[in-house]
Amino acid sequence: MTLVSTDWLSENLNKVKVVDASWHLIKNRNAIEEYNEEHIENAIFFNLDKNSDQMSDVPHILTNSYDWEKIVSNMGIIKDDKIVIYDNSDVLSSCRCWYNFIYFGHNDKLVHVLNGGLKKWKSENKPTTDTILKINPTKYTGSERKNLVKNINQINENMNTEEFKVIDARSKERFEGKIEEPRKGLRSGSIPKSMCIPFGNLINDDNTFKNENEILNIFKNTLGEEITTNIVFSCGSGVTASVLALAYSLINNKYMPTIYDGSWAEYGKIKI
Repeated sequence: MTLVSTDWLSENLNKVKVVDASWHLIKNRNAIEEYNEEHIENAIFFNLDKNSDQMSDVPHILTNSYDWEKIVSNMGIIKDDKIVIYDNSDVLSSCRCWYNFIYFGHNDKLVHVLNGGLKKWKSENKPTTDTILKINPTKYTGSERKNLVKNINQINENMNTEEFKVIDARSKERFEGKIEEPRKGLRSGSIPKSMCIPFGNLINDDNTFKNENEILNIFKNTLGEEITTNIVFSCGSGVTASVLALAYSLINNKYMPTIYDGSWAEYGKIKI
């Protein structure tokens, strides 16, 4: 039950920790301001930019275990908490937060994403608030699952070994280098031998995920009939890659989300 419905969350609000992980690629929206104005009751804000590696020049790189434990402790979360993450974002940024929690060792059976996010919640006239939850810090401990992340050296080595398949979540136009990248300093194009499934292909108009049969067919159209666990997802900066990883986990219960963390924000800097 990676995805939970709006009705389920409404009935279980007091039994879970709710996290607003909204992040916007476009700069005319401010996720923190939007959260302060309106959020689901008891939601804790997760700042994706600040909760990533602050020393890296690549956006959204995973931080270290020590800093992650401080981040989650300050959110008032303990290791046994059931967590429901949502967003109010066009790029479904809740999925990146979902990946972060799993990478740092939270039980994947306890980490959920609200299907449809705040968009669906509000469309059903479910209540929101501007009251900020008072948080009692905890002493959270995590443990990195380092096999769930790939670095640039592993991506390059894989071009020869073909140990895993790389799927890019960006649009076809960006993947094929037909349009400029939204981030300055990056060339257009894609990782050699990678494939493309635009994350939006998996999402309905109300921001819910398509059903499992539809998702399965989308992946089969790219991968063929074989549904393997040796899949690594990439995108612009590791956000929408996590959307594909979540979707793939819905049709392959043996799959653990694995991301090329640098994604095109890193790879697109390389001179070729």
